[in-house]
Amino acid sequence: FLSDNGGCAEFLKEDGEEGNWPEFYGTTASDGTQTIVGNNPERMPGDRDTFMSYDLPWANASNTPFRLFKSWVHEGGVATPCFVHWPAGITNPGQIHAKPWSMLDIVATCYDVCEIANPTSFRGGDIPSLEGESFAQSFHDNNAERKRPIFWEHQGNRAVRDGKWKLVNKHGAEWELFNMDDDRTELNNLALEEPERVKMMVSMWEEWAMRCEVKPWPLHQIPEGKRDWSHVPWLW
Repeated sequence: FLSDNGGCAEFLKEDGEEGNWPEFYGTTASDGTQTIVGNNPERMPGDRDTFMSYDLPWANASNTPFRLFKSWVHEGGVATPCFVHWPAGITNPGQIHAKPWSMLDIVATCYDVCEIANPTSFRGGDIPSLEGESFAQSFHDNNAERKRPIFWEHQGNRAVRDGKWKLVNKHGAEWELFNMDDDRTELNNLALEEPERVKMMVSMWEEWAMRCEVKPWPLHQIPEGKRDWSHVPWLW
């Protein structure tokens, strides 16, 4: 079970504002109950007939003590718990494993425990090599850790995690470097103290981005006078 990573700052108008993407969440339940989208203060949120958001301050609070929230690639936007239940395959049940892994590792783990090779082609087309890495060894060794770095890119926000070091960048800002063993909340930026490490990790990220065909952000040119709404209103 892979949990959501917590608060999201998406904001809905009181009536859902027809014509924007939130209106597509107005689904109908199996018993015919219609979901009403929007932050109407006269309605109590939480039931299946509501779809509300709680905006930027609560999104940040929901991910406390981590920094920021979904959309960003600081810990508040990417860190999430994962629960694995496999009585026949886990020899150290009930453990809390604190090493970082990636969602991409799930497929690699499934191939590993099923003892099948990663497919290399499908319907005549080549399949790229897996970026993920099996975490099956953690089912027996709680000290097991990922051998290769983890990379992120989302709406121009970028990061790479290599061992205890994490290099992270908010779109349009400078790179920040954190020692995650000492500073999981990403408050003490060491980029100026470790310029060579920053340079090396930026190069790692750029090589990965080229290999995985990461496209520059924004994907389409923003007309003059318009704003990049993917980073508004949470330009922190």
